[in-house]
Amino acid sequence: MQCGGTGLNNGKSLIEKTEPVKPTLLILAAGIGSRYGGLKQLDALGPSGETIIDYSIYDAIRAGFGKVVFVIRENIEKDFKEVFVDKLKSKIEVDYVLQEIDRIPSGFTVPDDRQKPWGTGHAILMAAEKIKEPFAVINADDFYSRSAFIELSGYYKNWSPEQKNDWCMVGFTIGNTLSEHGFVSRGVCKTDKDSFLVDIVERTKIERKPDGIVFKDEQDTQVVIPENTVVSMNFWGFTPSIFHYLEVGFREFLTRNASDPKGEFYIPVVVNEQIQKKEASVKVLNCTGKWFGVTYREDREQVVNQLMRLVKEGVYPDDLWK
Repeated sequence: MQCGGTGLNNGKSLIEKTEPVKPTLLILAAGIGSRYGGLKQLDALGPSGETIIDYSIYDAIRAGFGKVVFVIRENIEKDFKEVFVDKLKSKIEVDYVLQEIDRIPSGFTVPDDRQKPWGTGHAILMAAEKIKEPFAVINADDFYSRSAFIELSGYYKNWSPEQKNDWCMVGFTIGNTLSEHGFVSRGVCKTDKDSFLVDIVERTKIERKPDGIVFKDEQDTQVVIPENTVVSMNFWGFTPSIFHYLEVGFREFLTRNASDPKGEFYIPVVVNEQIQKKEASVKVLNCTGKWFGVTYREDREQVVNQLMRLVKEGVYPDDLWK
C-alpha cells in the first residue's frame, strides 16, 4: 500500500539506513616508562617485531574502528612516525597529538621540578581538536584482547549526537590484571544491577600478597580487595562531550595542585564527578578476554610468551601486517 504518492522524497526513500558509527581509537603513549626502564610503547614483543600497540590497532580495525590517534611526547615523535605512521596509513586513518608539561591553560605555570606529564585526563584533553565522534581510550602498553574492542565498537554502533553523555568502560576482574613483579594502579569500580558505573576510585598500590589482593588506603591501612572486583584498565568509551568536562576539571586540578611536581590529573576523577552529578552515565561492558601488559621490565618475557601462544592458536598471524 502506498501513502501520499510515490513514497519518495527528493529521490530518496523516507526510511534510510544509517551507516554504523566508526569510533576512533585514542592511544595514550606519552608515558615515560620509569618502572619499565625504557620506551615500552616501542618495544618489539611479537614474533615479527610487533609492539602491543600493533595488536591493539589490528583488533580495532577488525572491530570496525575508523581512525587511530596517538598521544605522544615530542622527544619520541620521530621514532613513533617511523614505527607506526607509514606502516598504518594504508590500513586506517592515523593522526597524533603531543602531550607536554607546558600545555596548560593560561594563568598557570609549570613547577621548575616538574618532569612527567600531567596524567591521563590531560592526555585525552590534548586530542580535543582531533576527535568529533565516539572514541575509545586505551593505554599503549596494555593488551586488552579483541573482545574488548568488539564490545566497545558494538556499544556505539547506533550512537547519535542526542546521546552526548552516554559513555562506557570495558571492565576486567582485578585478579586478571596484576603483575607478578610489583604493585599496580587500578580504578576500582562499583556498579549497579544494570551494570552502570556508580563509583570509581583510583588505587595506586595494588598487589597480591599471601592473604589476598590488597592496597593501602589514605590512612595507610591495608585493605583486601575480592578477586572478582571489577576494575578499570583505562579502556574507556567516550563521546566528544568529555572534552568540556576535562577542560573544566583540569583547571580545577591545577588550582589545587599546580605546585605539586608529581600530581596527576586522572580520568576516573572526572568520570566519577559527572556520575555523581548525574551529568553522564557509564555502562560497564564485560570483557571475556584476558588482559596482560608490561608495567615492569620483568613482565616482558611473560608478554612475549602470551603473544606467541595466541599466534600458535591462530588468533593472530605470525606477521601481523604482512
